[in-house]
Amino acid sequence: MQLNRRNALLLSAGAAASSLLPETLRAAEVGTLNDDGLHTQPWFHTSFLDLKEDAAEAHAAGKSLAVIWEQKGCPYCAEMHRVNLAKKEITDYIRAHFVVLQLNLYGARGVTDFDGKEMEERQLARRWKVNFTPTISYFPKDPALSDGKVGSDAEVWRLTGFWKPFHFLSSFRYVATGGYESEPNFQKWMTEYREQLEAKGEKVDIW
Repeated sequence: MQLNRRNALLLSAGAAASSLLPETLRAAEVGTLNDDGLHTQPWFHTSFLDLKEDAAEAHAAGKSLAVIWEQKGCPYCAEMHRVNLAKKEITDYIRAHFVVLQLNLYGARGVTDFDGKEMEERQLARRWKVNFTPTISYFPKDPALSDGKVGSDAEVWRLTGFWKPFHFLSSFRYVATGGYESEPNFQKWMTEYREQLEAKGEKVDIW
């Protein structure tokens, strides 16, 4: 994906939010570590790492595929698990609408991209121009729209860095509701969504 103005803004905002985090976090606060030393969730998707097949499987379940990139020792990834993925409201929504596959920014497992090319996770990360964790790539619900493409060209949205719970969940809503199709500016869409909630009398905590 080309680093356009929108993505540059989000990268900057994500990095700014990340800079507010503590330098170290206790492993006990963020749950289980997998064999690669990544914090993980029991509901993350397990597959043969063929993204075309994963997208088709998600579609068959009425969901979309999301790929989340993390790395060992990443404090922002840990905070995402400790804060965002510890909230039932967030995990329930994600699990209802997405199949989430976790990949390792520096991993050596073989992954087959949507265009059929197989390479190690770290090579795929470079191919997709993923250089910050956590990064979440969201793909269209219709797998035919991803077929034959490089993942970074197939993704419909990318969230980079640690974002507070409301923003994090809004990102998944933005894709699941097709908001990205009518409003390409995520920040604008999220502001309008927040205003709609507040108009209904709901309290929105954006911090």
